[in-house]
Amino acid sequence: MEETMARPLRTIIQGLTHHVYSRCINKQSLLLLRKTPFMLEQVIRDTQEKYKFKLISYQIMDNHIHLVIQTIKGEASISRIIQYLKARFAERYNKLHNRSGPFWNERFKDQVIEFSDNPEHYLRWILWYLAYNPVRKDLVSDPRDFPWGSINCNLDPNHKSRVQIVLHEHFLSLGDTFEEQVMEFLYYEEMYVKRLSFLFEAGC
Repeated sequence: MEETMARPLRTIIQGLTHHVYSRCINKQSLLLLRKTPFMLEQVIRDTQEKYKFKLISYQIMDNHIHLVIQTIKGEASISRIIQYLKARFAERYNKLHNRSGPFWNERFKDQVIEFSDNPEHYLRWILWYLAYNPVRKDLVSDPRDFPWGSINCNLDPNHKSRVQIVLHEHFLSLGDTFEEQVMEFLYYEEMYVKRLSFLFEAGC
């Protein structure tokens, strides 16, 4: 009898920071069509109203979404939060387009920031990695110009985000003031751009 590999169990410890990733069904490019990203942002806001958690970052791409979420002790788990978000969005999308069946491709994937070798460095790095998704896809030349992400919340104290974003403690620890935090955070962007240029030149 052929054995099947069991799915890894989700981390159920509360108060951790998760980088969550989920793709559209069959990797179709559905999320940036017409009003769809606005609808997804609304569902994110609905999820924030239903459950208590900290949304650190989000990035909506053509066929997938990234979320960085810190759960709160005694509140909803990462699984409950994401399952609600994905189910509610699929329901709304299907109703709007008169379709049935799954919208999302698979069980969502997540990585726990605190389980990395250097959580502070990894969190700051992942924020730029997500922000540069549309740059790598040639949608914009500067991540600040892409409308479906949250990087400007980490750069501009006056930025008006359509979705409530909480600055993570690993960002806040970059300096005593927001200006100091941004200056240090931009160093991570510089490092990331250098790595991106190296990979491009190497043909990776």
